[in-house]
Amino acid sequence: MTQTPDTPKHPIIRHLPLLVVLSVAVIGAFTLRDYLSFDTLRDNRESLLAYRDQNFLGLAVMFIAIYIAIVAFSLPGAAVASVTGGFLFGLVAGTVFNITAATIGAAAIFLAARWGLGEMLTAKLEASEGRLKAFKTGLRDNEIPMLLLIRLVPAVPFFVANLLPALVGVRFRTFLWTTAVGIIPGGIVFTWIGVGLGEVFDRGGDPDLSLLWEPHIIGPILGLCVLAALPILINTLRGKKEI
Repeated sequence: MTQTPDTPKHPIIRHLPLLVVLSVAVIGAFTLRDYLSFDTLRDNRESLLAYRDQNFLGLAVMFIAIYIAIVAFSLPGAAVASVTGGFLFGLVAGTVFNITAATIGAAAIFLAARWGLGEMLTAKLEASEGRLKAFKTGLRDNEIPMLLLIRLVPAVPFFVANLLPALVGVRFRTFLWTTAVGIIPGGIVFTWIGVGLGEVFDRGGDPDLSLLWEPHIIGPILGLCVLAALPILINTLRGKKEI
């Protein structure tokens, strides 16, 4: 008999994409940390700027591809890549390239997780009762504000924000646009730091990524977090009143 389309995928095949991501992430954490750094950028900045002036489009495509790989495989150097985008391409183009690459990379890891563990966990949530059913309902009611919130809160690791939604059954389309919108504030800040990176290198210093925590930067971001959390609070209070 021929295999029907409904036949379940072999467990190894189903989990293979996520296993590849996790394996590359572990290997990259030990082998690439010294290469994806500001020191590497400082040592190669003249050649990069010269190549940019000769082939802007080619460097842009190369940069986006590398940034996608960094995010998709959770490699070290995402902050360095974001700052590099501002250094090489300026605030506007750098922000666009950074957000585009980060969103595509996040989508890749989301789909890898969804294809494997996400399918099983989503099926269990759909068939669940009791507390799990309440969790599922709450997630559905607050899906968009919750996704925006985990993107805006700087303390939430980017890898977790990519993986968790896939494991609890968030719709891909919703994940995609909330990721693109939610990372804009942080993307602008990191790109902005990169714009002035040349002067920092000339002084022999390193980029000050602590700028993200300055009151005039973190304040508006926290304000956006409050706005994102407000619908969740309203829905929670409304649910308690109905009970």
